Amino acid sequence: MSDAPTRPADAGTSALPKPNAVVAVLALAGIVVSLMQTLVIPIVPELPTLLHASASNTAWAVTATLLAAAVATPVVGRLGDMIGKRSMLLVSIVLLVSGSVVCALADSLIPMIIGRTLQGLAAAVVPLGISIMRDALPADRLAGSTALMSASLGVGGALGLPAAAFIADKWDWHILFWTSAALGAVALVLVLLIVPESNVRTGGRFDLAGALGLSAGLVSLLLAVSKGGDWGWTSGTTLGLGAAAVVILLGWGIWELKARQPLVDLRTTVKPQVLFTNLASVALGFSMFAMSLVLPQLLQLPTQTGYGLGKSMLTVGLVLAPQGLVMMIMSAASAKVTKAKGPKVTLMIGALIVAAGYGLNIVLMSQVWHLILVSCIIGAGVGFTYGALPALIMGAVDPSQTGAANSLNTLMRSLGTSFASALAGVILAQMTTDFGGHALPSENGFKVVMAIGAGAALLAFAVATLIPKHRAATARTAGEQPEAAAIKA
Repeated sequence: MSDAPTRPADAGTSALPKPNAVVAVLALAGIVVSLMQTLVIPIVPELPTLLHASASNTAWAVTATLLAAAVATPVVGRLGDMIGKRSMLLVSIVLLVSGSVVCALADSLIPMIIGRTLQGLAAAVVPLGISIMRDALPADRLAGSTALMSASLGVGGALGLPAAAFIADKWDWHILFWTSAALGAVALVLVLLIVPESNVRTGGRFDLAGALGLSAGLVSLLLAVSKGGDWGWTSGTTLGLGAAAVVILLGWGIWELKARQPLVDLRTTVKPQVLFTNLASVALGFSMFAMSLVLPQLLQLPTQTGYGLGKSMLTVGLVLAPQGLVMMIMSAASAKVTKAKGPKVTLMIGALIVAAGYGLNIVLMSQVWHLILVSCIIGAGVGFTYGALPALIMGAVDPSQTGAANSLNTLMRSLGTSFASALAGVILAQMTTDFGGHALPSENGFKVVMAIGAGAALLAFAVATLIPKHRAATARTAGEQPEAAAIKA
């Protein structure tokens, strides 16, 4: 498979009369889905009371979403390539709306977990949106549009936190999910009216065995990583799930290599450009989680600790909100650098900016404005990296594999985030200080986590240097459809 695939003139959709509208609708859908990730953060401490269950059980309202998203992202991406990306985008948004309604009607644990699982199944909206853009947009619009779509993940999360905190503080918590359902319904209608279906698809038979194998392996791995701190890292359950994940994923890999129509084309994933981009994505996902863990805790810990700032959750959201706006602005700058120098350079710049933000946070963490500055710097780096990753992936895969390839890359970032959560949890649990008889994370513990975040970003930079640098074909004859290989890889 070549690095710059071509396709016949009639392979994709016809030229779009309103590409700006398509980009805006897809970005809105991405923001709505990312809002779902931060929706429950303000009410997590209250869930045991609200749902009449123990804290360990209500934690599944978060874990269920994580597991569902991990399973759905590669599966839905592959189905999009097979039967239509817009169709699967609509299915994903319907699942989001359905899950939001179930949560909005819930007053006990089981319905909440079911609703949160349905919401997690919508996680493939962003990679599907990026893939639709590759098939439908003019080549000169692709870099900027995919950067904006990719950045919508961070934008929605950053803007959603203060909004969710405000709603939870002023009204009944069910309003959070009614709001999510309403926004999802708006996105659904707009996609139906404005976004076209692409004719670039593979058809064929769905790899059910591969989907089941990957799902079982990912669930085992993520359960071990996300719940290991609660169960004990050396407990039989944690070690058993970890071992099962290794065995299942190895068996799944063997199956995929032999399958005629695999869920994930592993031969494509080991191409240097795809492999090193995905490895850099794991490191970036690891790095970016440190900020979302450290900054809220620093803001909320009591001032009597000497390093906490004693702020409310609403203030936390307002402090982090500018980061989302910076991501959106920097996605445009990311596209310009990609057009001029290629996405590899863009990715390297973004990784260095993220590392610099964490380094600055180690010495600036005693004032609210310090944390606003740091979050904006890291957000700028994230805006660069999120724009570069899909460009690198699409520059190396055939248009018929775009959905699966982008979804796998999104999954790699999510895995990095999960690993970071586990490691940071261990560090902050071990490096504590006594405060009124309670063990709280120490200042040095936070600094260690931030140093690790900086190190992960530098690792992403190092991996990015290994991505092959070459110029993909850019010429298009009249009538040919645009594709991501039209930008420099």
